[in-house]
Amino acid sequence: MPTPLALTMGDPAGIGGELSIRAWQARRFGRPFVALDDPDRLADIARTLGLDVPIRAVNAAGAAGAVFREALPVLPMKLAARVRPGTPDPANAPAVIASIEQAVRLTLAGEAAAVVTNPIHKSSLYGIGFPYPGHTEFLATLTGAPLPVMMLASPDLRVVPITVHASLRRMLDMITVERILAVTRVTVQALQRHWGIASPRVAMAGLNPHAGEDGTMGEEEITVIAPAIAQLRAEGIDVSGPFAADSMFTPEARARYDVAMGMYHDQALIPLKTLDMHHGVNTTLGLPIIRTSPDHGTAFAIAGQGIADPTSLIAAIDLAAELASRKEAA
Repeated sequence: MPTPLALTMGDPAGIGGELSIRAWQARRFGRPFVALDDPDRLADIARTLGLDVPIRAVNAAGAAGAVFREALPVLPMKLAARVRPGTPDPANAPAVIASIEQAVRLTLAGEAAAVVTNPIHKSSLYGIGFPYPGHTEFLATLTGAPLPVMMLASPDLRVVPITVHASLRRMLDMITVERILAVTRVTVQALQRHWGIASPRVAMAGLNPHAGEDGTMGEEEITVIAPAIAQLRAEGIDVSGPFAADSMFTPEARARYDVAMGMYHDQALIPLKTLDMHHGVNTTLGLPIIRTSPDHGTAFAIAGQGIADPTSLIAAIDLAAELASRKEAA
């Protein structure tokens, strides 16, 4: 049986538990996964929603394979407070963090093949002193990675934002030649190593309307983005642009590149989520481990109602299994 994936609990008041259960119901993956969660909570969810999903506590990740076909294997992570769907409780935040930490430890130790994270509620974690903007930065600290890079991928598009969780005002100061170079290099290396694309084609978005219109609508394309593109080309990387972001995501344009680099979060993520929200997967590049996640949040408004769509989590598990297999083969 292949090494299992480690699936974190996410915020217990969100839809993560239901998604984990429904993902196990699909059971079409090339390798098993083990949930790092509270088994009593998952059993309550299954019972409340009328889902025939046996929950089986295991004492090690390696035991997941033996029970996966018959039951959802769970490495127990006890919660401090009873869960009310849709209402996050800071008392449970330590368990959410511990679930992520344990998943990373297992993967670094080779007991898990990859980490798949359910959505977290950042405000609840901030309330107990969590100092990271989100999963990406926390995972970088846990693994000692110098530069984590967020990529969202779907069957039709891959996007990487040069800057991620920052306000638009802060983002302008963060866009430098050095940052564009560093993020693009990590992206290209990951596409080569994990996706098997020998010479990735990279499309670079401009920052301003019409990519600055020769400096009349902004000068960053001339002073920052174009010099970075020139340096990347000198290194042998196939980069084109800067392109006007409002026209670089048409079907014809997408056929000409393997990944699109956006200057900021929404510029990159809106096109992908509009094209294929359900099959989009968030994966962190630049880590010594594989990590994927669905491309949506905790969805408190529908938690506990039995209507959450597991498609994105299933896609995240599929991608983690695929990348893990490719890594093992290499």
